[in-house]
Amino acid sequence: MAYPFQLGFQDASSPIMEELLHFHDHTLMIVFLISSLVLYIISLMLTTKLTHTSTMDAQEVETIWTLLPAIILIMTALPSLRILYMMDEINNPSLTVKTMGHQWYWSYEYTDYEDLSFDSYMIPTSDLNPGDLRLLEVDNRVVLPMELPIRMLISSEDVLHSWAVPSLGLKTDAIPGRLNQATLISTRPGLFYGQCSEICGSNHSFMPIVLEMVPLKHFENWSLSMI
Repeated sequence: MAYPFQLGFQDASSPIMEELLHFHDHTLMIVFLISSLVLYIISLMLTTKLTHTSTMDAQEVETIWTLLPAIILIMTALPSLRILYMMDEINNPSLTVKTMGHQWYWSYEYTDYEDLSFDSYMIPTSDLNPGDLRLLEVDNRVVLPMELPIRMLISSEDVLHSWAVPSLGLKTDAIPGRLNQATLISTRPGLFYGQCSEICGSNHSFMPIVLEMVPLKHFENWSLSMI
């Protein structure tokens, strides 16, 4: 999860988030090079009085500064489209979890089990145990198996919400009357925190999300204890 004064992204815990981080670094390097070049040209124009007339009127220069931005856009667009299709692709999910947004809590239903559903509320500050995170802990965590493809079906029962877990590269809108889906794969066990990322009313800040990723054996034991 994020720490105080953090400037970058959270550590990636899924293949999709790793791809997003690589794409971010790739695009940021292109932006850095373009900014450096523009700053260098501006500084030259402000510090020199010489003008090369043949360069200002050269057809070759105009061709270069027309083709170069197009090539840069293609270098940015192709990796972006690749990741976009990867995020929408779902191949034989091992588990399906339906998430419903409410004002102001989340409810979860494991559709592969006959009767496994619960509501997840934020724990008030006065009830926190030592070491718990304020505004992020919930009374019922979402326990999921790691290293398995999981399909999240996300919707809402009242207003717009957004189910987001940054370290897993997840952010999907919860829209009343519409069912959105997202793919979730965790490469390591642990607790992953998120929050509602769509302003949904007065208690929008009090809708945390906690995913507990565990090995498959532990998940089976937990599911049997819940049924």
